[in-house]
Amino acid sequence: MGLCVTGGAMMTCTFGTAPSTLTVLPTAGVTSAMPLATIMDQVPFVNILPFGMCTSMANPAVASATAAALGVLTPMPCTPVPAGPWAPGVPQVLVGGKPALNQQCRLNCAYGGMIQFTNSGCMTVQI
Repeated sequence: MGLCVTGGAMMTCTFGTAPSTLTVLPTAGVTSAMPLATIMDQVPFVNILPFGMCTSMANPAVASATAAALGVLTPMPCTPVPAGPWAPGVPQVLVGGKPALNQQCRLNCAYGGMIQFTNSGCMTVQI
């Protein structure tokens, strides 16, 4: 069990240089002061905002800039590219028909990063 995740939860990416905030739209109609998150809250620039600069060489912009700098790693602006929904989710708790998120869920980025929660946005509700 872990704490539920709500809109406003803080996240980090292993290749990002800054934390980001999860945005959860109130489409499911389930809230605990803030909308509760589901495994499908993973849309770039809607739910997942950039993590500052990206340092992953799998990111074509970073690879190109690094090549132009003669091999010196050159971070470029983060463009989140989720590789599927959050995992594992909490299938026993459905929010709008979709599994809920708790702070132990992770999201893979197509550029090799791992997105995880540093603050779930909820301090008392465990799921």
